[in-house]
Amino acid sequence: MTVATGRVVAGRYELSTLIGQGGMGQVWTAYDQRLDRRVAVKLLRPDKVAGQEADELRRRFLRECRVTAQVDHPGLVTVHDAGSEDEELFLVMQYVDGVDLSGHLAERDPYPWQWSVAVAAQLCAVLSAVHAVPIVHRDLKPRNVMVKQDGTVTVLDLGVASVMDADTTRLTHTGTPIGSPAYMAPEQAMGGAVGPYTDLYALGVLLHELLSGDVPFSGSTALGVLHRHLYEPPLPVRRIRPEVPEALEALVLRLLAKDPQHRPASAQEVYEDLEPLLPARGTPTGSPLDPTRPFLRPHAPWPDRARTPAPRPAPVTPVAPATEKPDVARAVDEVKRLLGEGRITQAVDILGAILPAAAEQHGEHSPVVRTLRKQYAATLMDDGQYRRALPELRRLADERAAEAGQADPQSLRFRYDAAQCLEQLGEPAAALAEYRALLPYYENQYVSGDPQLAHDVRRRIGHLLLALGDRPAAHDTLARLLLDVERLHGPGHPLAGEVRRTLQWLGQVRG
Repeated sequence: MTVATGRVVAGRYELSTLIGQGGMGQVWTAYDQRLDRRVAVKLLRPDKVAGQEADELRRRFLRECRVTAQVDHPGLVTVHDAGSEDEELFLVMQYVDGVDLSGHLAERDPYPWQWSVAVAAQLCAVLSAVHAVPIVHRDLKPRNVMVKQDGTVTVLDLGVASVMDADTTRLTHTGTPIGSPAYMAPEQAMGGAVGPYTDLYALGVLLHELLSGDVPFSGSTALGVLHRHLYEPPLPVRRIRPEVPEALEALVLRLLAKDPQHRPASAQEVYEDLEPLLPARGTPTGSPLDPTRPFLRPHAPWPDRARTPAPRPAPVTPVAPATEKPDVARAVDEVKRLLGEGRITQAVDILGAILPAAAEQHGEHSPVVRTLRKQYAATLMDDGQYRRALPELRRLADERAAEAGQADPQSLRFRYDAAQCLEQLGEPAAALAEYRALLPYYENQYVSGDPQLAHDVRRRIGHLLLALGDRPAAHDTLARLLLDVERLHGPGHPLAGEVRRTLQWLGQVRG
């Protein structure tokens, strides 16, 4: 049985993109059709549910669902739903916008030791909550850790965690040891009893990798790696990076002790050792994905600035197998259907994904691509994603103006929508400048005169002047607008009533 893109699980979760798979199953991005949001769905792989192992795999998976839902911590991925369908089991989780720690490390060489401390401290907070249940994660590694845009760390996949009760050892011994060899503690590699100390060893491996750029023990075979874990001492990280504080090197070596009794007693203790090395309160750089930020300004809102990077595009629904060219026409039909059902988030993602393929097939400036980009910008606005819509609208306006002139009605409309985005983003000065630049075109009957739009732009200018604290200029703008609207439409027009109320509020007009 093959799991396919577009399949709907439990009548609600539409699978989109396969983002990971392992011994226990697959993880997909998906769309919750009921709430129009992205989620992650984990499925127990059908080809693994067979023979004598089927019951054990089902038990492990169901335990994952129950146990993960027990732990309430902001550093753990949230469980939304769980259940079974036919011969499969599924777990629906929060979709995390960020990069996994493995990719985060690969993009920065060397990884700042302060960042390493910040990541490890956040992981200690998560592990403390997990161990209190009590649960042992058993597979802590960079690919199971996400760094979100605001710098906070989220731990994924308690899929190999087991409640520490009487049947834990039997569950473990029925198959090969669970976990990844590069991060596996000696007692786990030998099939012995595991505990919180096992996760602390994995934390030591992870911290060593962040500081040095590589895991402490590697090899060409899993058996060779496990042998090194059992018998070789790790290389102290200061021999590779002398700027690492001595206290941090000593902590890594304690975490990597072969004997669990020689490791720190708890994740709480590790946090206490890391705390003096954490950055003092201060101003973050403002860049995303900085794991020190939660310590620099705890619980501060993100972003710090009005202008921030656009959200990273999420994985989206492929419209054809990878061996075929995407079907642009089918994607457009799918977008129309989704918009008709009110599923704007999914429609936005499909439009964003199909645009590069459409440009390759039809040309960047073709009517097909231009139409798709118009729809993409409009849908982003409908979805409230004004920061992503703004550059699309500006690009459309500039291209249209280059072809048809600055007074072209379509170019002006794109600029008008861009000004609305600036308003929504809380940038009144920039929005005001854009509306003022547009107004002459809408007032000029020989160019693109549109009295209705001209009146709307003047109203917005008045309100933006109010927002910027220039009450005299706002009053003058709105008073002149009121006279023109009454002259054209009469005093009973809705716009006249709205402007009159604003002027009354200003205290300049009575009655």
